[in-house]
Amino acid sequence: MDKPLGADKDMGQPGMDISGYGGLGPQVGNGEPWMPEAEPGHGVPDKAAVEGQKAALENIKQVGQTAVPAPEISRIHCVSIVGQVEGHILLPPRNKTTKYEHIIPQLVAVEQSPEIQGVLLILNTVGGDIEAGLAIAEMIKGLSKPSVSLVLGGGHSIGAPIAVAADYSFIAESATITVHPIRLTGLVVGVPQTYEYLDKMQDRVVRFIVENSSIAEEQLRELMFRTGDLMRDIGTVLIGREAVRVGLINEVGGVAQALAKLEEMIDARAAEGRPDHPPPPTVWPLIPQQAEGFPRHGNLPGPGGGAQ
Repeated sequence: MDKPLGADKDMGQPGMDISGYGGLGPQVGNGEPWMPEAEPGHGVPDKAAVEGQKAALENIKQVGQTAVPAPEISRIHCVSIVGQVEGHILLPPRNKTTKYEHIIPQLVAVEQSPEIQGVLLILNTVGGDIEAGLAIAEMIKGLSKPSVSLVLGGGHSIGAPIAVAADYSFIAESATITVHPIRLTGLVVGVPQTYEYLDKMQDRVVRFIVENSSIAEEQLRELMFRTGDLMRDIGTVLIGREAVRVGLINEVGGVAQALAKLEEMIDARAAEGRPDHPPPPTVWPLIPQQAEGFPRHGNLPGPGGGAQ
């Protein structure tokens, strides 16, 4: 039986698939880097080289470069508030969001960690859900460790309370903060109670900003309800030094100034001898008579107030 033309020629190569027109070339599946098969007499491909190639492909996919600088052990933890602050309803997947269920556990871990001594907050947000933003702001305010915020790009709407929640705040020269009244989305019932609810929610935001910055309440409300500054909205856009001038932000600066201030605050805290963790509260037994050193008989008040 005659052989087909070219059947006596070796058309294949190790690691190649010539079973069909669509199978020509190295077969790479599931995102795995292609490594040629070892020919007889050659060594097996180094496993470390394969892992390095996988890591390089993953870095290109995620950050657009082949190598990411290795982070050094630092006593400062960085938290980023970017995109839109997501509330109790999931936003579309195309939106860049900050989820409070991601930020709150981070801040709890920061408070509990003895290695972390300060928090740097980086903000570039358009705002978002009021209650979620206030929850993050209250968590930052409640930290016992020094915190510094830096507004880059924008810290709009509910981003303003998050920025002022830190112990000290910076804003870049070209960054902006938009201060405006709150708004509702979805179904709105046209009754007086709706407007009373909006007014109470507005007071929550105003009170938090005033208590954690140097701006006066009257000035903040005037900026919020100003007309003519925004084309299709009510409010004010504060650019860089304007936010410092009105007392909303402490200082104009960048990441170097923010880190230097945070290091200064950490060193000052260490010089005062303040512990990273407050001492645990004294826990008293439920039944005092069972505690060591307590007299088992005596004039202890009974349930009715009389002696036992």
